[in-house]
Amino acid sequence: MDFFQKEENRLLFRYNGECVMVMPWGEDALRVRSSLLSDIADGSIALKPQEFSLETMDIVISDERHAKIRNGRITAEFFVQEWGNSLQITYRNQNGDILLREITNGCALSRKARDFKALPGGNYRLKVSFESNPEEKIFGMGQYQQEKMDLKGCNLELAHRNSQVSIPFYVSSLGYGFLWHNAAIGEVHFGLNTTEWVAENTRQMDYWITAGDTPAEIEEHYASCTGTVPMMPEYGLGFWQCKLRYYHQEQVLEVAREYKKRQIPLDVIVIDYYHWPRCGDWRFDEEYFPEPEAMVKELHDMGIETMVSIWPQVDWRSENYEEMKQQGLLLKRNSGVDAQMIFHGNNVFIDATNPRTRKYVWEKCKKNYADLGIRLFWLDEAEPEFNDYDFEMYRCHAGAVSEVGNIYPREYSRLFFEGQQSMGQKDIVNLVRCAWAGSQKYGALVWSGDIWSSYEDFRKQICAGLHMGLSGIPWWTTDIGGFHGGDIRSPEFVELLLRWFQFGTFCPVMRLHGLRQPGKTIVNQAGEEREWTGAENEVWSYGEEAYHIMVKFIRIRELMRDYTRMLMQEAHKKGTPVMRTLFYEFPQDKTCWELTDEYMYGPDILVAPVCYEKAESRRVYLPQGAAWTNAGTGEIYQGGGWHEIPAPIDTLPIFLREGRQEYLIHQI
Repeated sequence: MDFFQKEENRLLFRYNGECVMVMPWGEDALRVRSSLLSDIADGSIALKPQEFSLETMDIVISDERHAKIRNGRITAEFFVQEWGNSLQITYRNQNGDILLREITNGCALSRKARDFKALPGGNYRLKVSFESNPEEKIFGMGQYQQEKMDLKGCNLELAHRNSQVSIPFYVSSLGYGFLWHNAAIGEVHFGLNTTEWVAENTRQMDYWITAGDTPAEIEEHYASCTGTVPMMPEYGLGFWQCKLRYYHQEQVLEVAREYKKRQIPLDVIVIDYYHWPRCGDWRFDEEYFPEPEAMVKELHDMGIETMVSIWPQVDWRSENYEEMKQQGLLLKRNSGVDAQMIFHGNNVFIDATNPRTRKYVWEKCKKNYADLGIRLFWLDEAEPEFNDYDFEMYRCHAGAVSEVGNIYPREYSRLFFEGQQSMGQKDIVNLVRCAWAGSQKYGALVWSGDIWSSYEDFRKQICAGLHMGLSGIPWWTTDIGGFHGGDIRSPEFVELLLRWFQFGTFCPVMRLHGLRQPGKTIVNQAGEEREWTGAENEVWSYGEEAYHIMVKFIRIRELMRDYTRMLMQEAHKKGTPVMRTLFYEFPQDKTCWELTDEYMYGPDILVAPVCYEKAESRRVYLPQGAAWTNAGTGEIYQGGGWHEIPAPIDTLPIFLREGRQEYLIHQI
């Protein structure tokens, strides 16, 4: 019986209606697809087309039950088991070590490594199962709000939510990277007995696997196949000022003028949501922003870029709703009243997967924002934030949301990126609340959503930023101080804010934001209550001591501008994270794989945030293989051990690798 077939650069297995195809896809990498009772579909939802070389690949069919395909340092071995003629695939590196292996197929248990369950309409619920190595450590997968670095043992939803970003790519301590190349809503279980991937609604199986001797090699392989970020503009290297919300034009200008008066460096000021009349109008409300072009010009004259918030919701009362509904440019609820989010009215979401929608929305934003000189957009609500997250209830141009919905935030970023490109803009960076595989190539700067102002949430953001970097998203930031629950009158909150501000200095982008208490109600001239505004959130809003500490760290950020620019160049060229786990730089040091609350800012700066209340010191691990200089004292430590480091409120432990970046010494 001929189970195997060789076609040019691909190895196929066929039996009982299933076809499995494996082929080279990038350096030291394979793409693996399977379909049931249908041809394997061409095309790609995230992976870029790749050329292959006959010099690095090899296909061998040994006998009717054994075959293998090699591409560089990774090999897939096919074994057809005698019970049921079921296929089991094993992946090995160049040394013959097992990287990943499918589960055995069933015997009396009737288990299947690739389990297709038919759904009405022709698609399947798919579960793909692998053996689990209990010693393996797993990192990446996007952003989940949990204080965990090693994801082994975790159950993760493959879906987006406010503050949750599902990017189904991980880096393994065993020396491989894995992308679940499927945008369906689902889940993954990194169990100690098996690893199981589930797509609730899909046409075929599709994943990508690569081998590498270091995490850096794996990350670069992934970036070469899914894309890298553009070069970060100069205004992305400094300090960004934001709050919920600057609700009128003069308020924006007053804050900017005060920064200039005090000679505090400021690169970007952000105008948050509901500066518009209704969601879906995509323009300034004339009552509060009567001369937006003059406002933008004055800010530019001060050397400050303007960023405006964009929401993908369209209020039923919006001036654009009826036309967009008629033209089929909105997401569609399968049944019932089509109100997908209720917030200041009934709203539906634009269909970002539809090219006609992207063209329509960009034309509005170009006319009302970009033509005024605005070059940065804050793409909020990017998941999108359905009221109930019942994904199976909605459809879009690309298909059922349950089947393809996870691409939505990427296509939302694409809308603006391609629009800005069409105007000739090259220095593109847009803040966005969610992402998927490939979002990085559309200038996506992801922030961690509407998180709480607490030390617990602070610690979670450290993990989130590191996982995002390993998921191929090097541009990441967070609301300094948290979004919800920060009272500017509270000494406890001010302490948290300062510790978060110090951490924010060593994030890819440094941005102060939040809904500060106490808030203020806004009522327009027509007597309608508008979205409220929070308390002041500028660096001078928290007292003299806090002011001097925050200004000190803004100036430290400026000192690092050349260094940060270098990191952004690496991210652009190779996909290298800006904010890195210690094991990324020191993979041979086993302790570096265990840490959750310290990290590298680039290759040379070790950051140990103070993330517990009232702490004035903390334990810091310094990796083996380097000497480390305390940036605050100049003291030199040898790597390979733990140290208790003083950290009064005006500083945090920062160490410089082998004495490099000496301009920072005694500044921190």
